[in-house]
Amino acid sequence: MKLEDLQVYRLSMQVGEEIWRIVHRWGHFEKDTVGKQLVRAADSIAANLSEGHGRFHFQENKHFCYISRASLQETLTWLEKAHQRNLIPSEDYAALLNDICTLKVKLNRYIQSIGKNSR
Repeated sequence: MKLEDLQVYRLSMQVGEEIWRIVHRWGHFEKDTVGKQLVRAADSIAANLSEGHGRFHFQENKHFCYISRASLQETLTWLEKAHQRNLIPSEDYAALLNDICTLKVKLNRYIQSIGKNSR
């Protein structure tokens, strides 16, 4: 299966792009503090899924998926900070939270599925 065929990967890419779009509009200070951290955490979700998918052994893939899941959790923290600091409109915040909750479920299911066909 190609990486681009995975729903979890496509959704993680969408979340990263949406966060980039929002942060891009912020002022210098906001981008330099919260913005960089938020974008890096969100982009790391898809990047680690990609790296794991490219690994030879399913256990390595799982390892990078765990890192991806940690980046998802970090993204939630930075998103909450941005919302508390009035950097993200409530509508965007609610939509991103919904996408991230969906992504969390899909990522956990993907992790559970890795290696099941290897035996």
